[in-house]
Amino acid sequence: MKLLYVLLLMPIILLAGCTSKEVMKMKLESPDLGEFVPARFTCDGEDINPELRWSEVPEGTKSFALMVWDPDAPMGTFIHWMVYNIPADKREIKQGEIPGKQVINDFGKENYGGPCPPSGTHRYFFTLYALDVEDLGDIKDKHEFTSKVEEHTIAKAEIMSKYSRP
Repeated sequence: MKLLYVLLLMPIILLAGCTSKEVMKMKLESPDLGEFVPARFTCDGEDINPELRWSEVPEGTKSFALMVWDPDAPMGTFIHWMVYNIPADKREIKQGEIPGKQVINDFGKENYGGPCPPSGTHRYFFTLYALDVEDLGDIKDKHEFTSKVEEHTIAKAEIMSKYSRP
């Protein structure tokens, strides 16, 4: 059973960490995120996405993708939001904005699902990918998202913020 979890999560782990190809760095910032995610952006608040801004985008970027994920979930990595086909000229996502096509997350919905740990402190990674293609087509699930994004990533940037519940 453990081996099955490892095999199912491997594309997500590879995408989140190092891959075999050289990936450049970008800069990702948020005026809404600090060490801890404010409750407004969680299931305990309005459950809307925080504002994100990025820069230092490499030449050749044709679109962006974004994944918000929690590696500390009890059953393994939990995906909160996956968005792709974000236009190459875009440099921010406003609060509550849907900037591109979405994929069903681990809450079973397309839209952003904020931090909502069952208990304790969890880390939440907001990872932005610069891609070498304009359109990733119609992505059916998180495995296809991670595979296609990994294949086309030329740069990435990440913010980590925590959220706690008793």
